[in-house]
Amino acid sequence: MEKIQERINTAQRALTKLHELAVKPDLSDVERDALIQRFEFSFELLWKCAKEYLYVVEGIDAASPKKVIRCCRELGLLDDEQTREALQMADDRNLTTHTYDETFAQAVVERIRRYAPLLQLWLGKIGGAR
Repeated sequence: MEKIQERINTAQRALTKLHELAVKPDLSDVERDALIQRFEFSFELLWKCAKEYLYVVEGIDAASPKKVIRCCRELGLLDDEQTREALQMADDRNLTTHTYDETFAQAVVERIRRYAPLLQLWLGKIGGAR
């Protein structure tokens, strides 16, 4: 349980940093790139936190982000709409590490702005379910 709390705390710090840029209306190119990078590591921290929770608390061994997301839905940590959005988030996370062009960057920034509250909600559900 201590490891889960440590992961929750780390994820919360990352989400705070993500939120700082996600709410800023006009981003410079550097800020936009920083927002995308903050999204990448926030998503990584959160799905791994959820994975640890599933394993330690629920006895579920889920190896991939999408499997973790689906298991969270089955346990009621995410509803169907949140699950769809989280699965899209996982796809976007994969694309941000392998694709880069201006058009994609602008589109993904708008989606990241929507994802930030979902990431916070998901983390809160994990923390509250323990």
